[in-house]
Amino acid sequence: MQHTVIPSWYQRKGYIKAMTDLIQKELGKFECPQEVMIFFSAHGVPLAYVEEAGDPYKAEMEECVDLIMEELEKRKINNAYTLAYQSRVGPVEWLKPYTDDTIIELGQRGVKSLLAVPISFVSEHIETLEEIDVEYKQLALESGIQNWGRVPALGCEPSFISDLADAVVESIPYVGAVAVSNLEARQSLVPLGSVEELLAAYDSQRRELPPPVEVWQWGWTKSAETWNGRLAMLAVLLLLLRDITSGEGFLHQWGILPL
Repeated sequence: MQHTVIPSWYQRKGYIKAMTDLIQKELGKFECPQEVMIFFSAHGVPLAYVEEAGDPYKAEMEECVDLIMEELEKRKINNAYTLAYQSRVGPVEWLKPYTDDTIIELGQRGVKSLLAVPISFVSEHIETLEEIDVEYKQLALESGIQNWGRVPALGCEPSFISDLADAVVESIPYVGAVAVSNLEARQSLVPLGSVEELLAAYDSQRRELPPPVEVWQWGWTKSAETWNGRLAMLAVLLLLLRDITSGEGFLHQWGILPL
């Protein structure tokens, strides 16, 4: 099955703009916005993923933060900032610095206002609503930080969704003059172009955008899985009837039915 992979989108202008807009909005809620430390908290990964397996996650997170801060600087926002990693589990070492350790350190350094930015989370869930909003907020207040704020996850932020849509359309097989005539023979990534150019190329060829491929999650086909389920239920029913009528069987041995 042919498919196109979008390996990452942390550097896309639409995503950077959406994050910057949210940060700027939340900064405006502080009494002294210019004194707020912007605290980027990304989901951590085991250190071995990066150092041994070569995962580019850490480098991409750092570059993403740099791009956001560059965009903020263009808007005359020059707050101090830092990046840390949260949600570690297990005995192995994860990416550092850890979010909880960094919050304590910032409090010891005299930081009084902190704006938490969930940098690698695009929706609200337990790691933002509980870990950040409850656990880290409490830790910050206990560490001497007096003013706490948190940037919401992107969710369905229009500019973010629009940029994701652009990324998808840009990855659709390109049928312009520079593309191969036979899409089945395409071996390389498609050239990037504007959404308008890509759609115009399809329209000029009177082509239809590729429809989504329906794949049944649990087996060969949806129909086959339906019949598999019915047969399994019938088999269980027959075993149950046998145990009830015979007075013996695993249900009696397990004490579910009386002997």
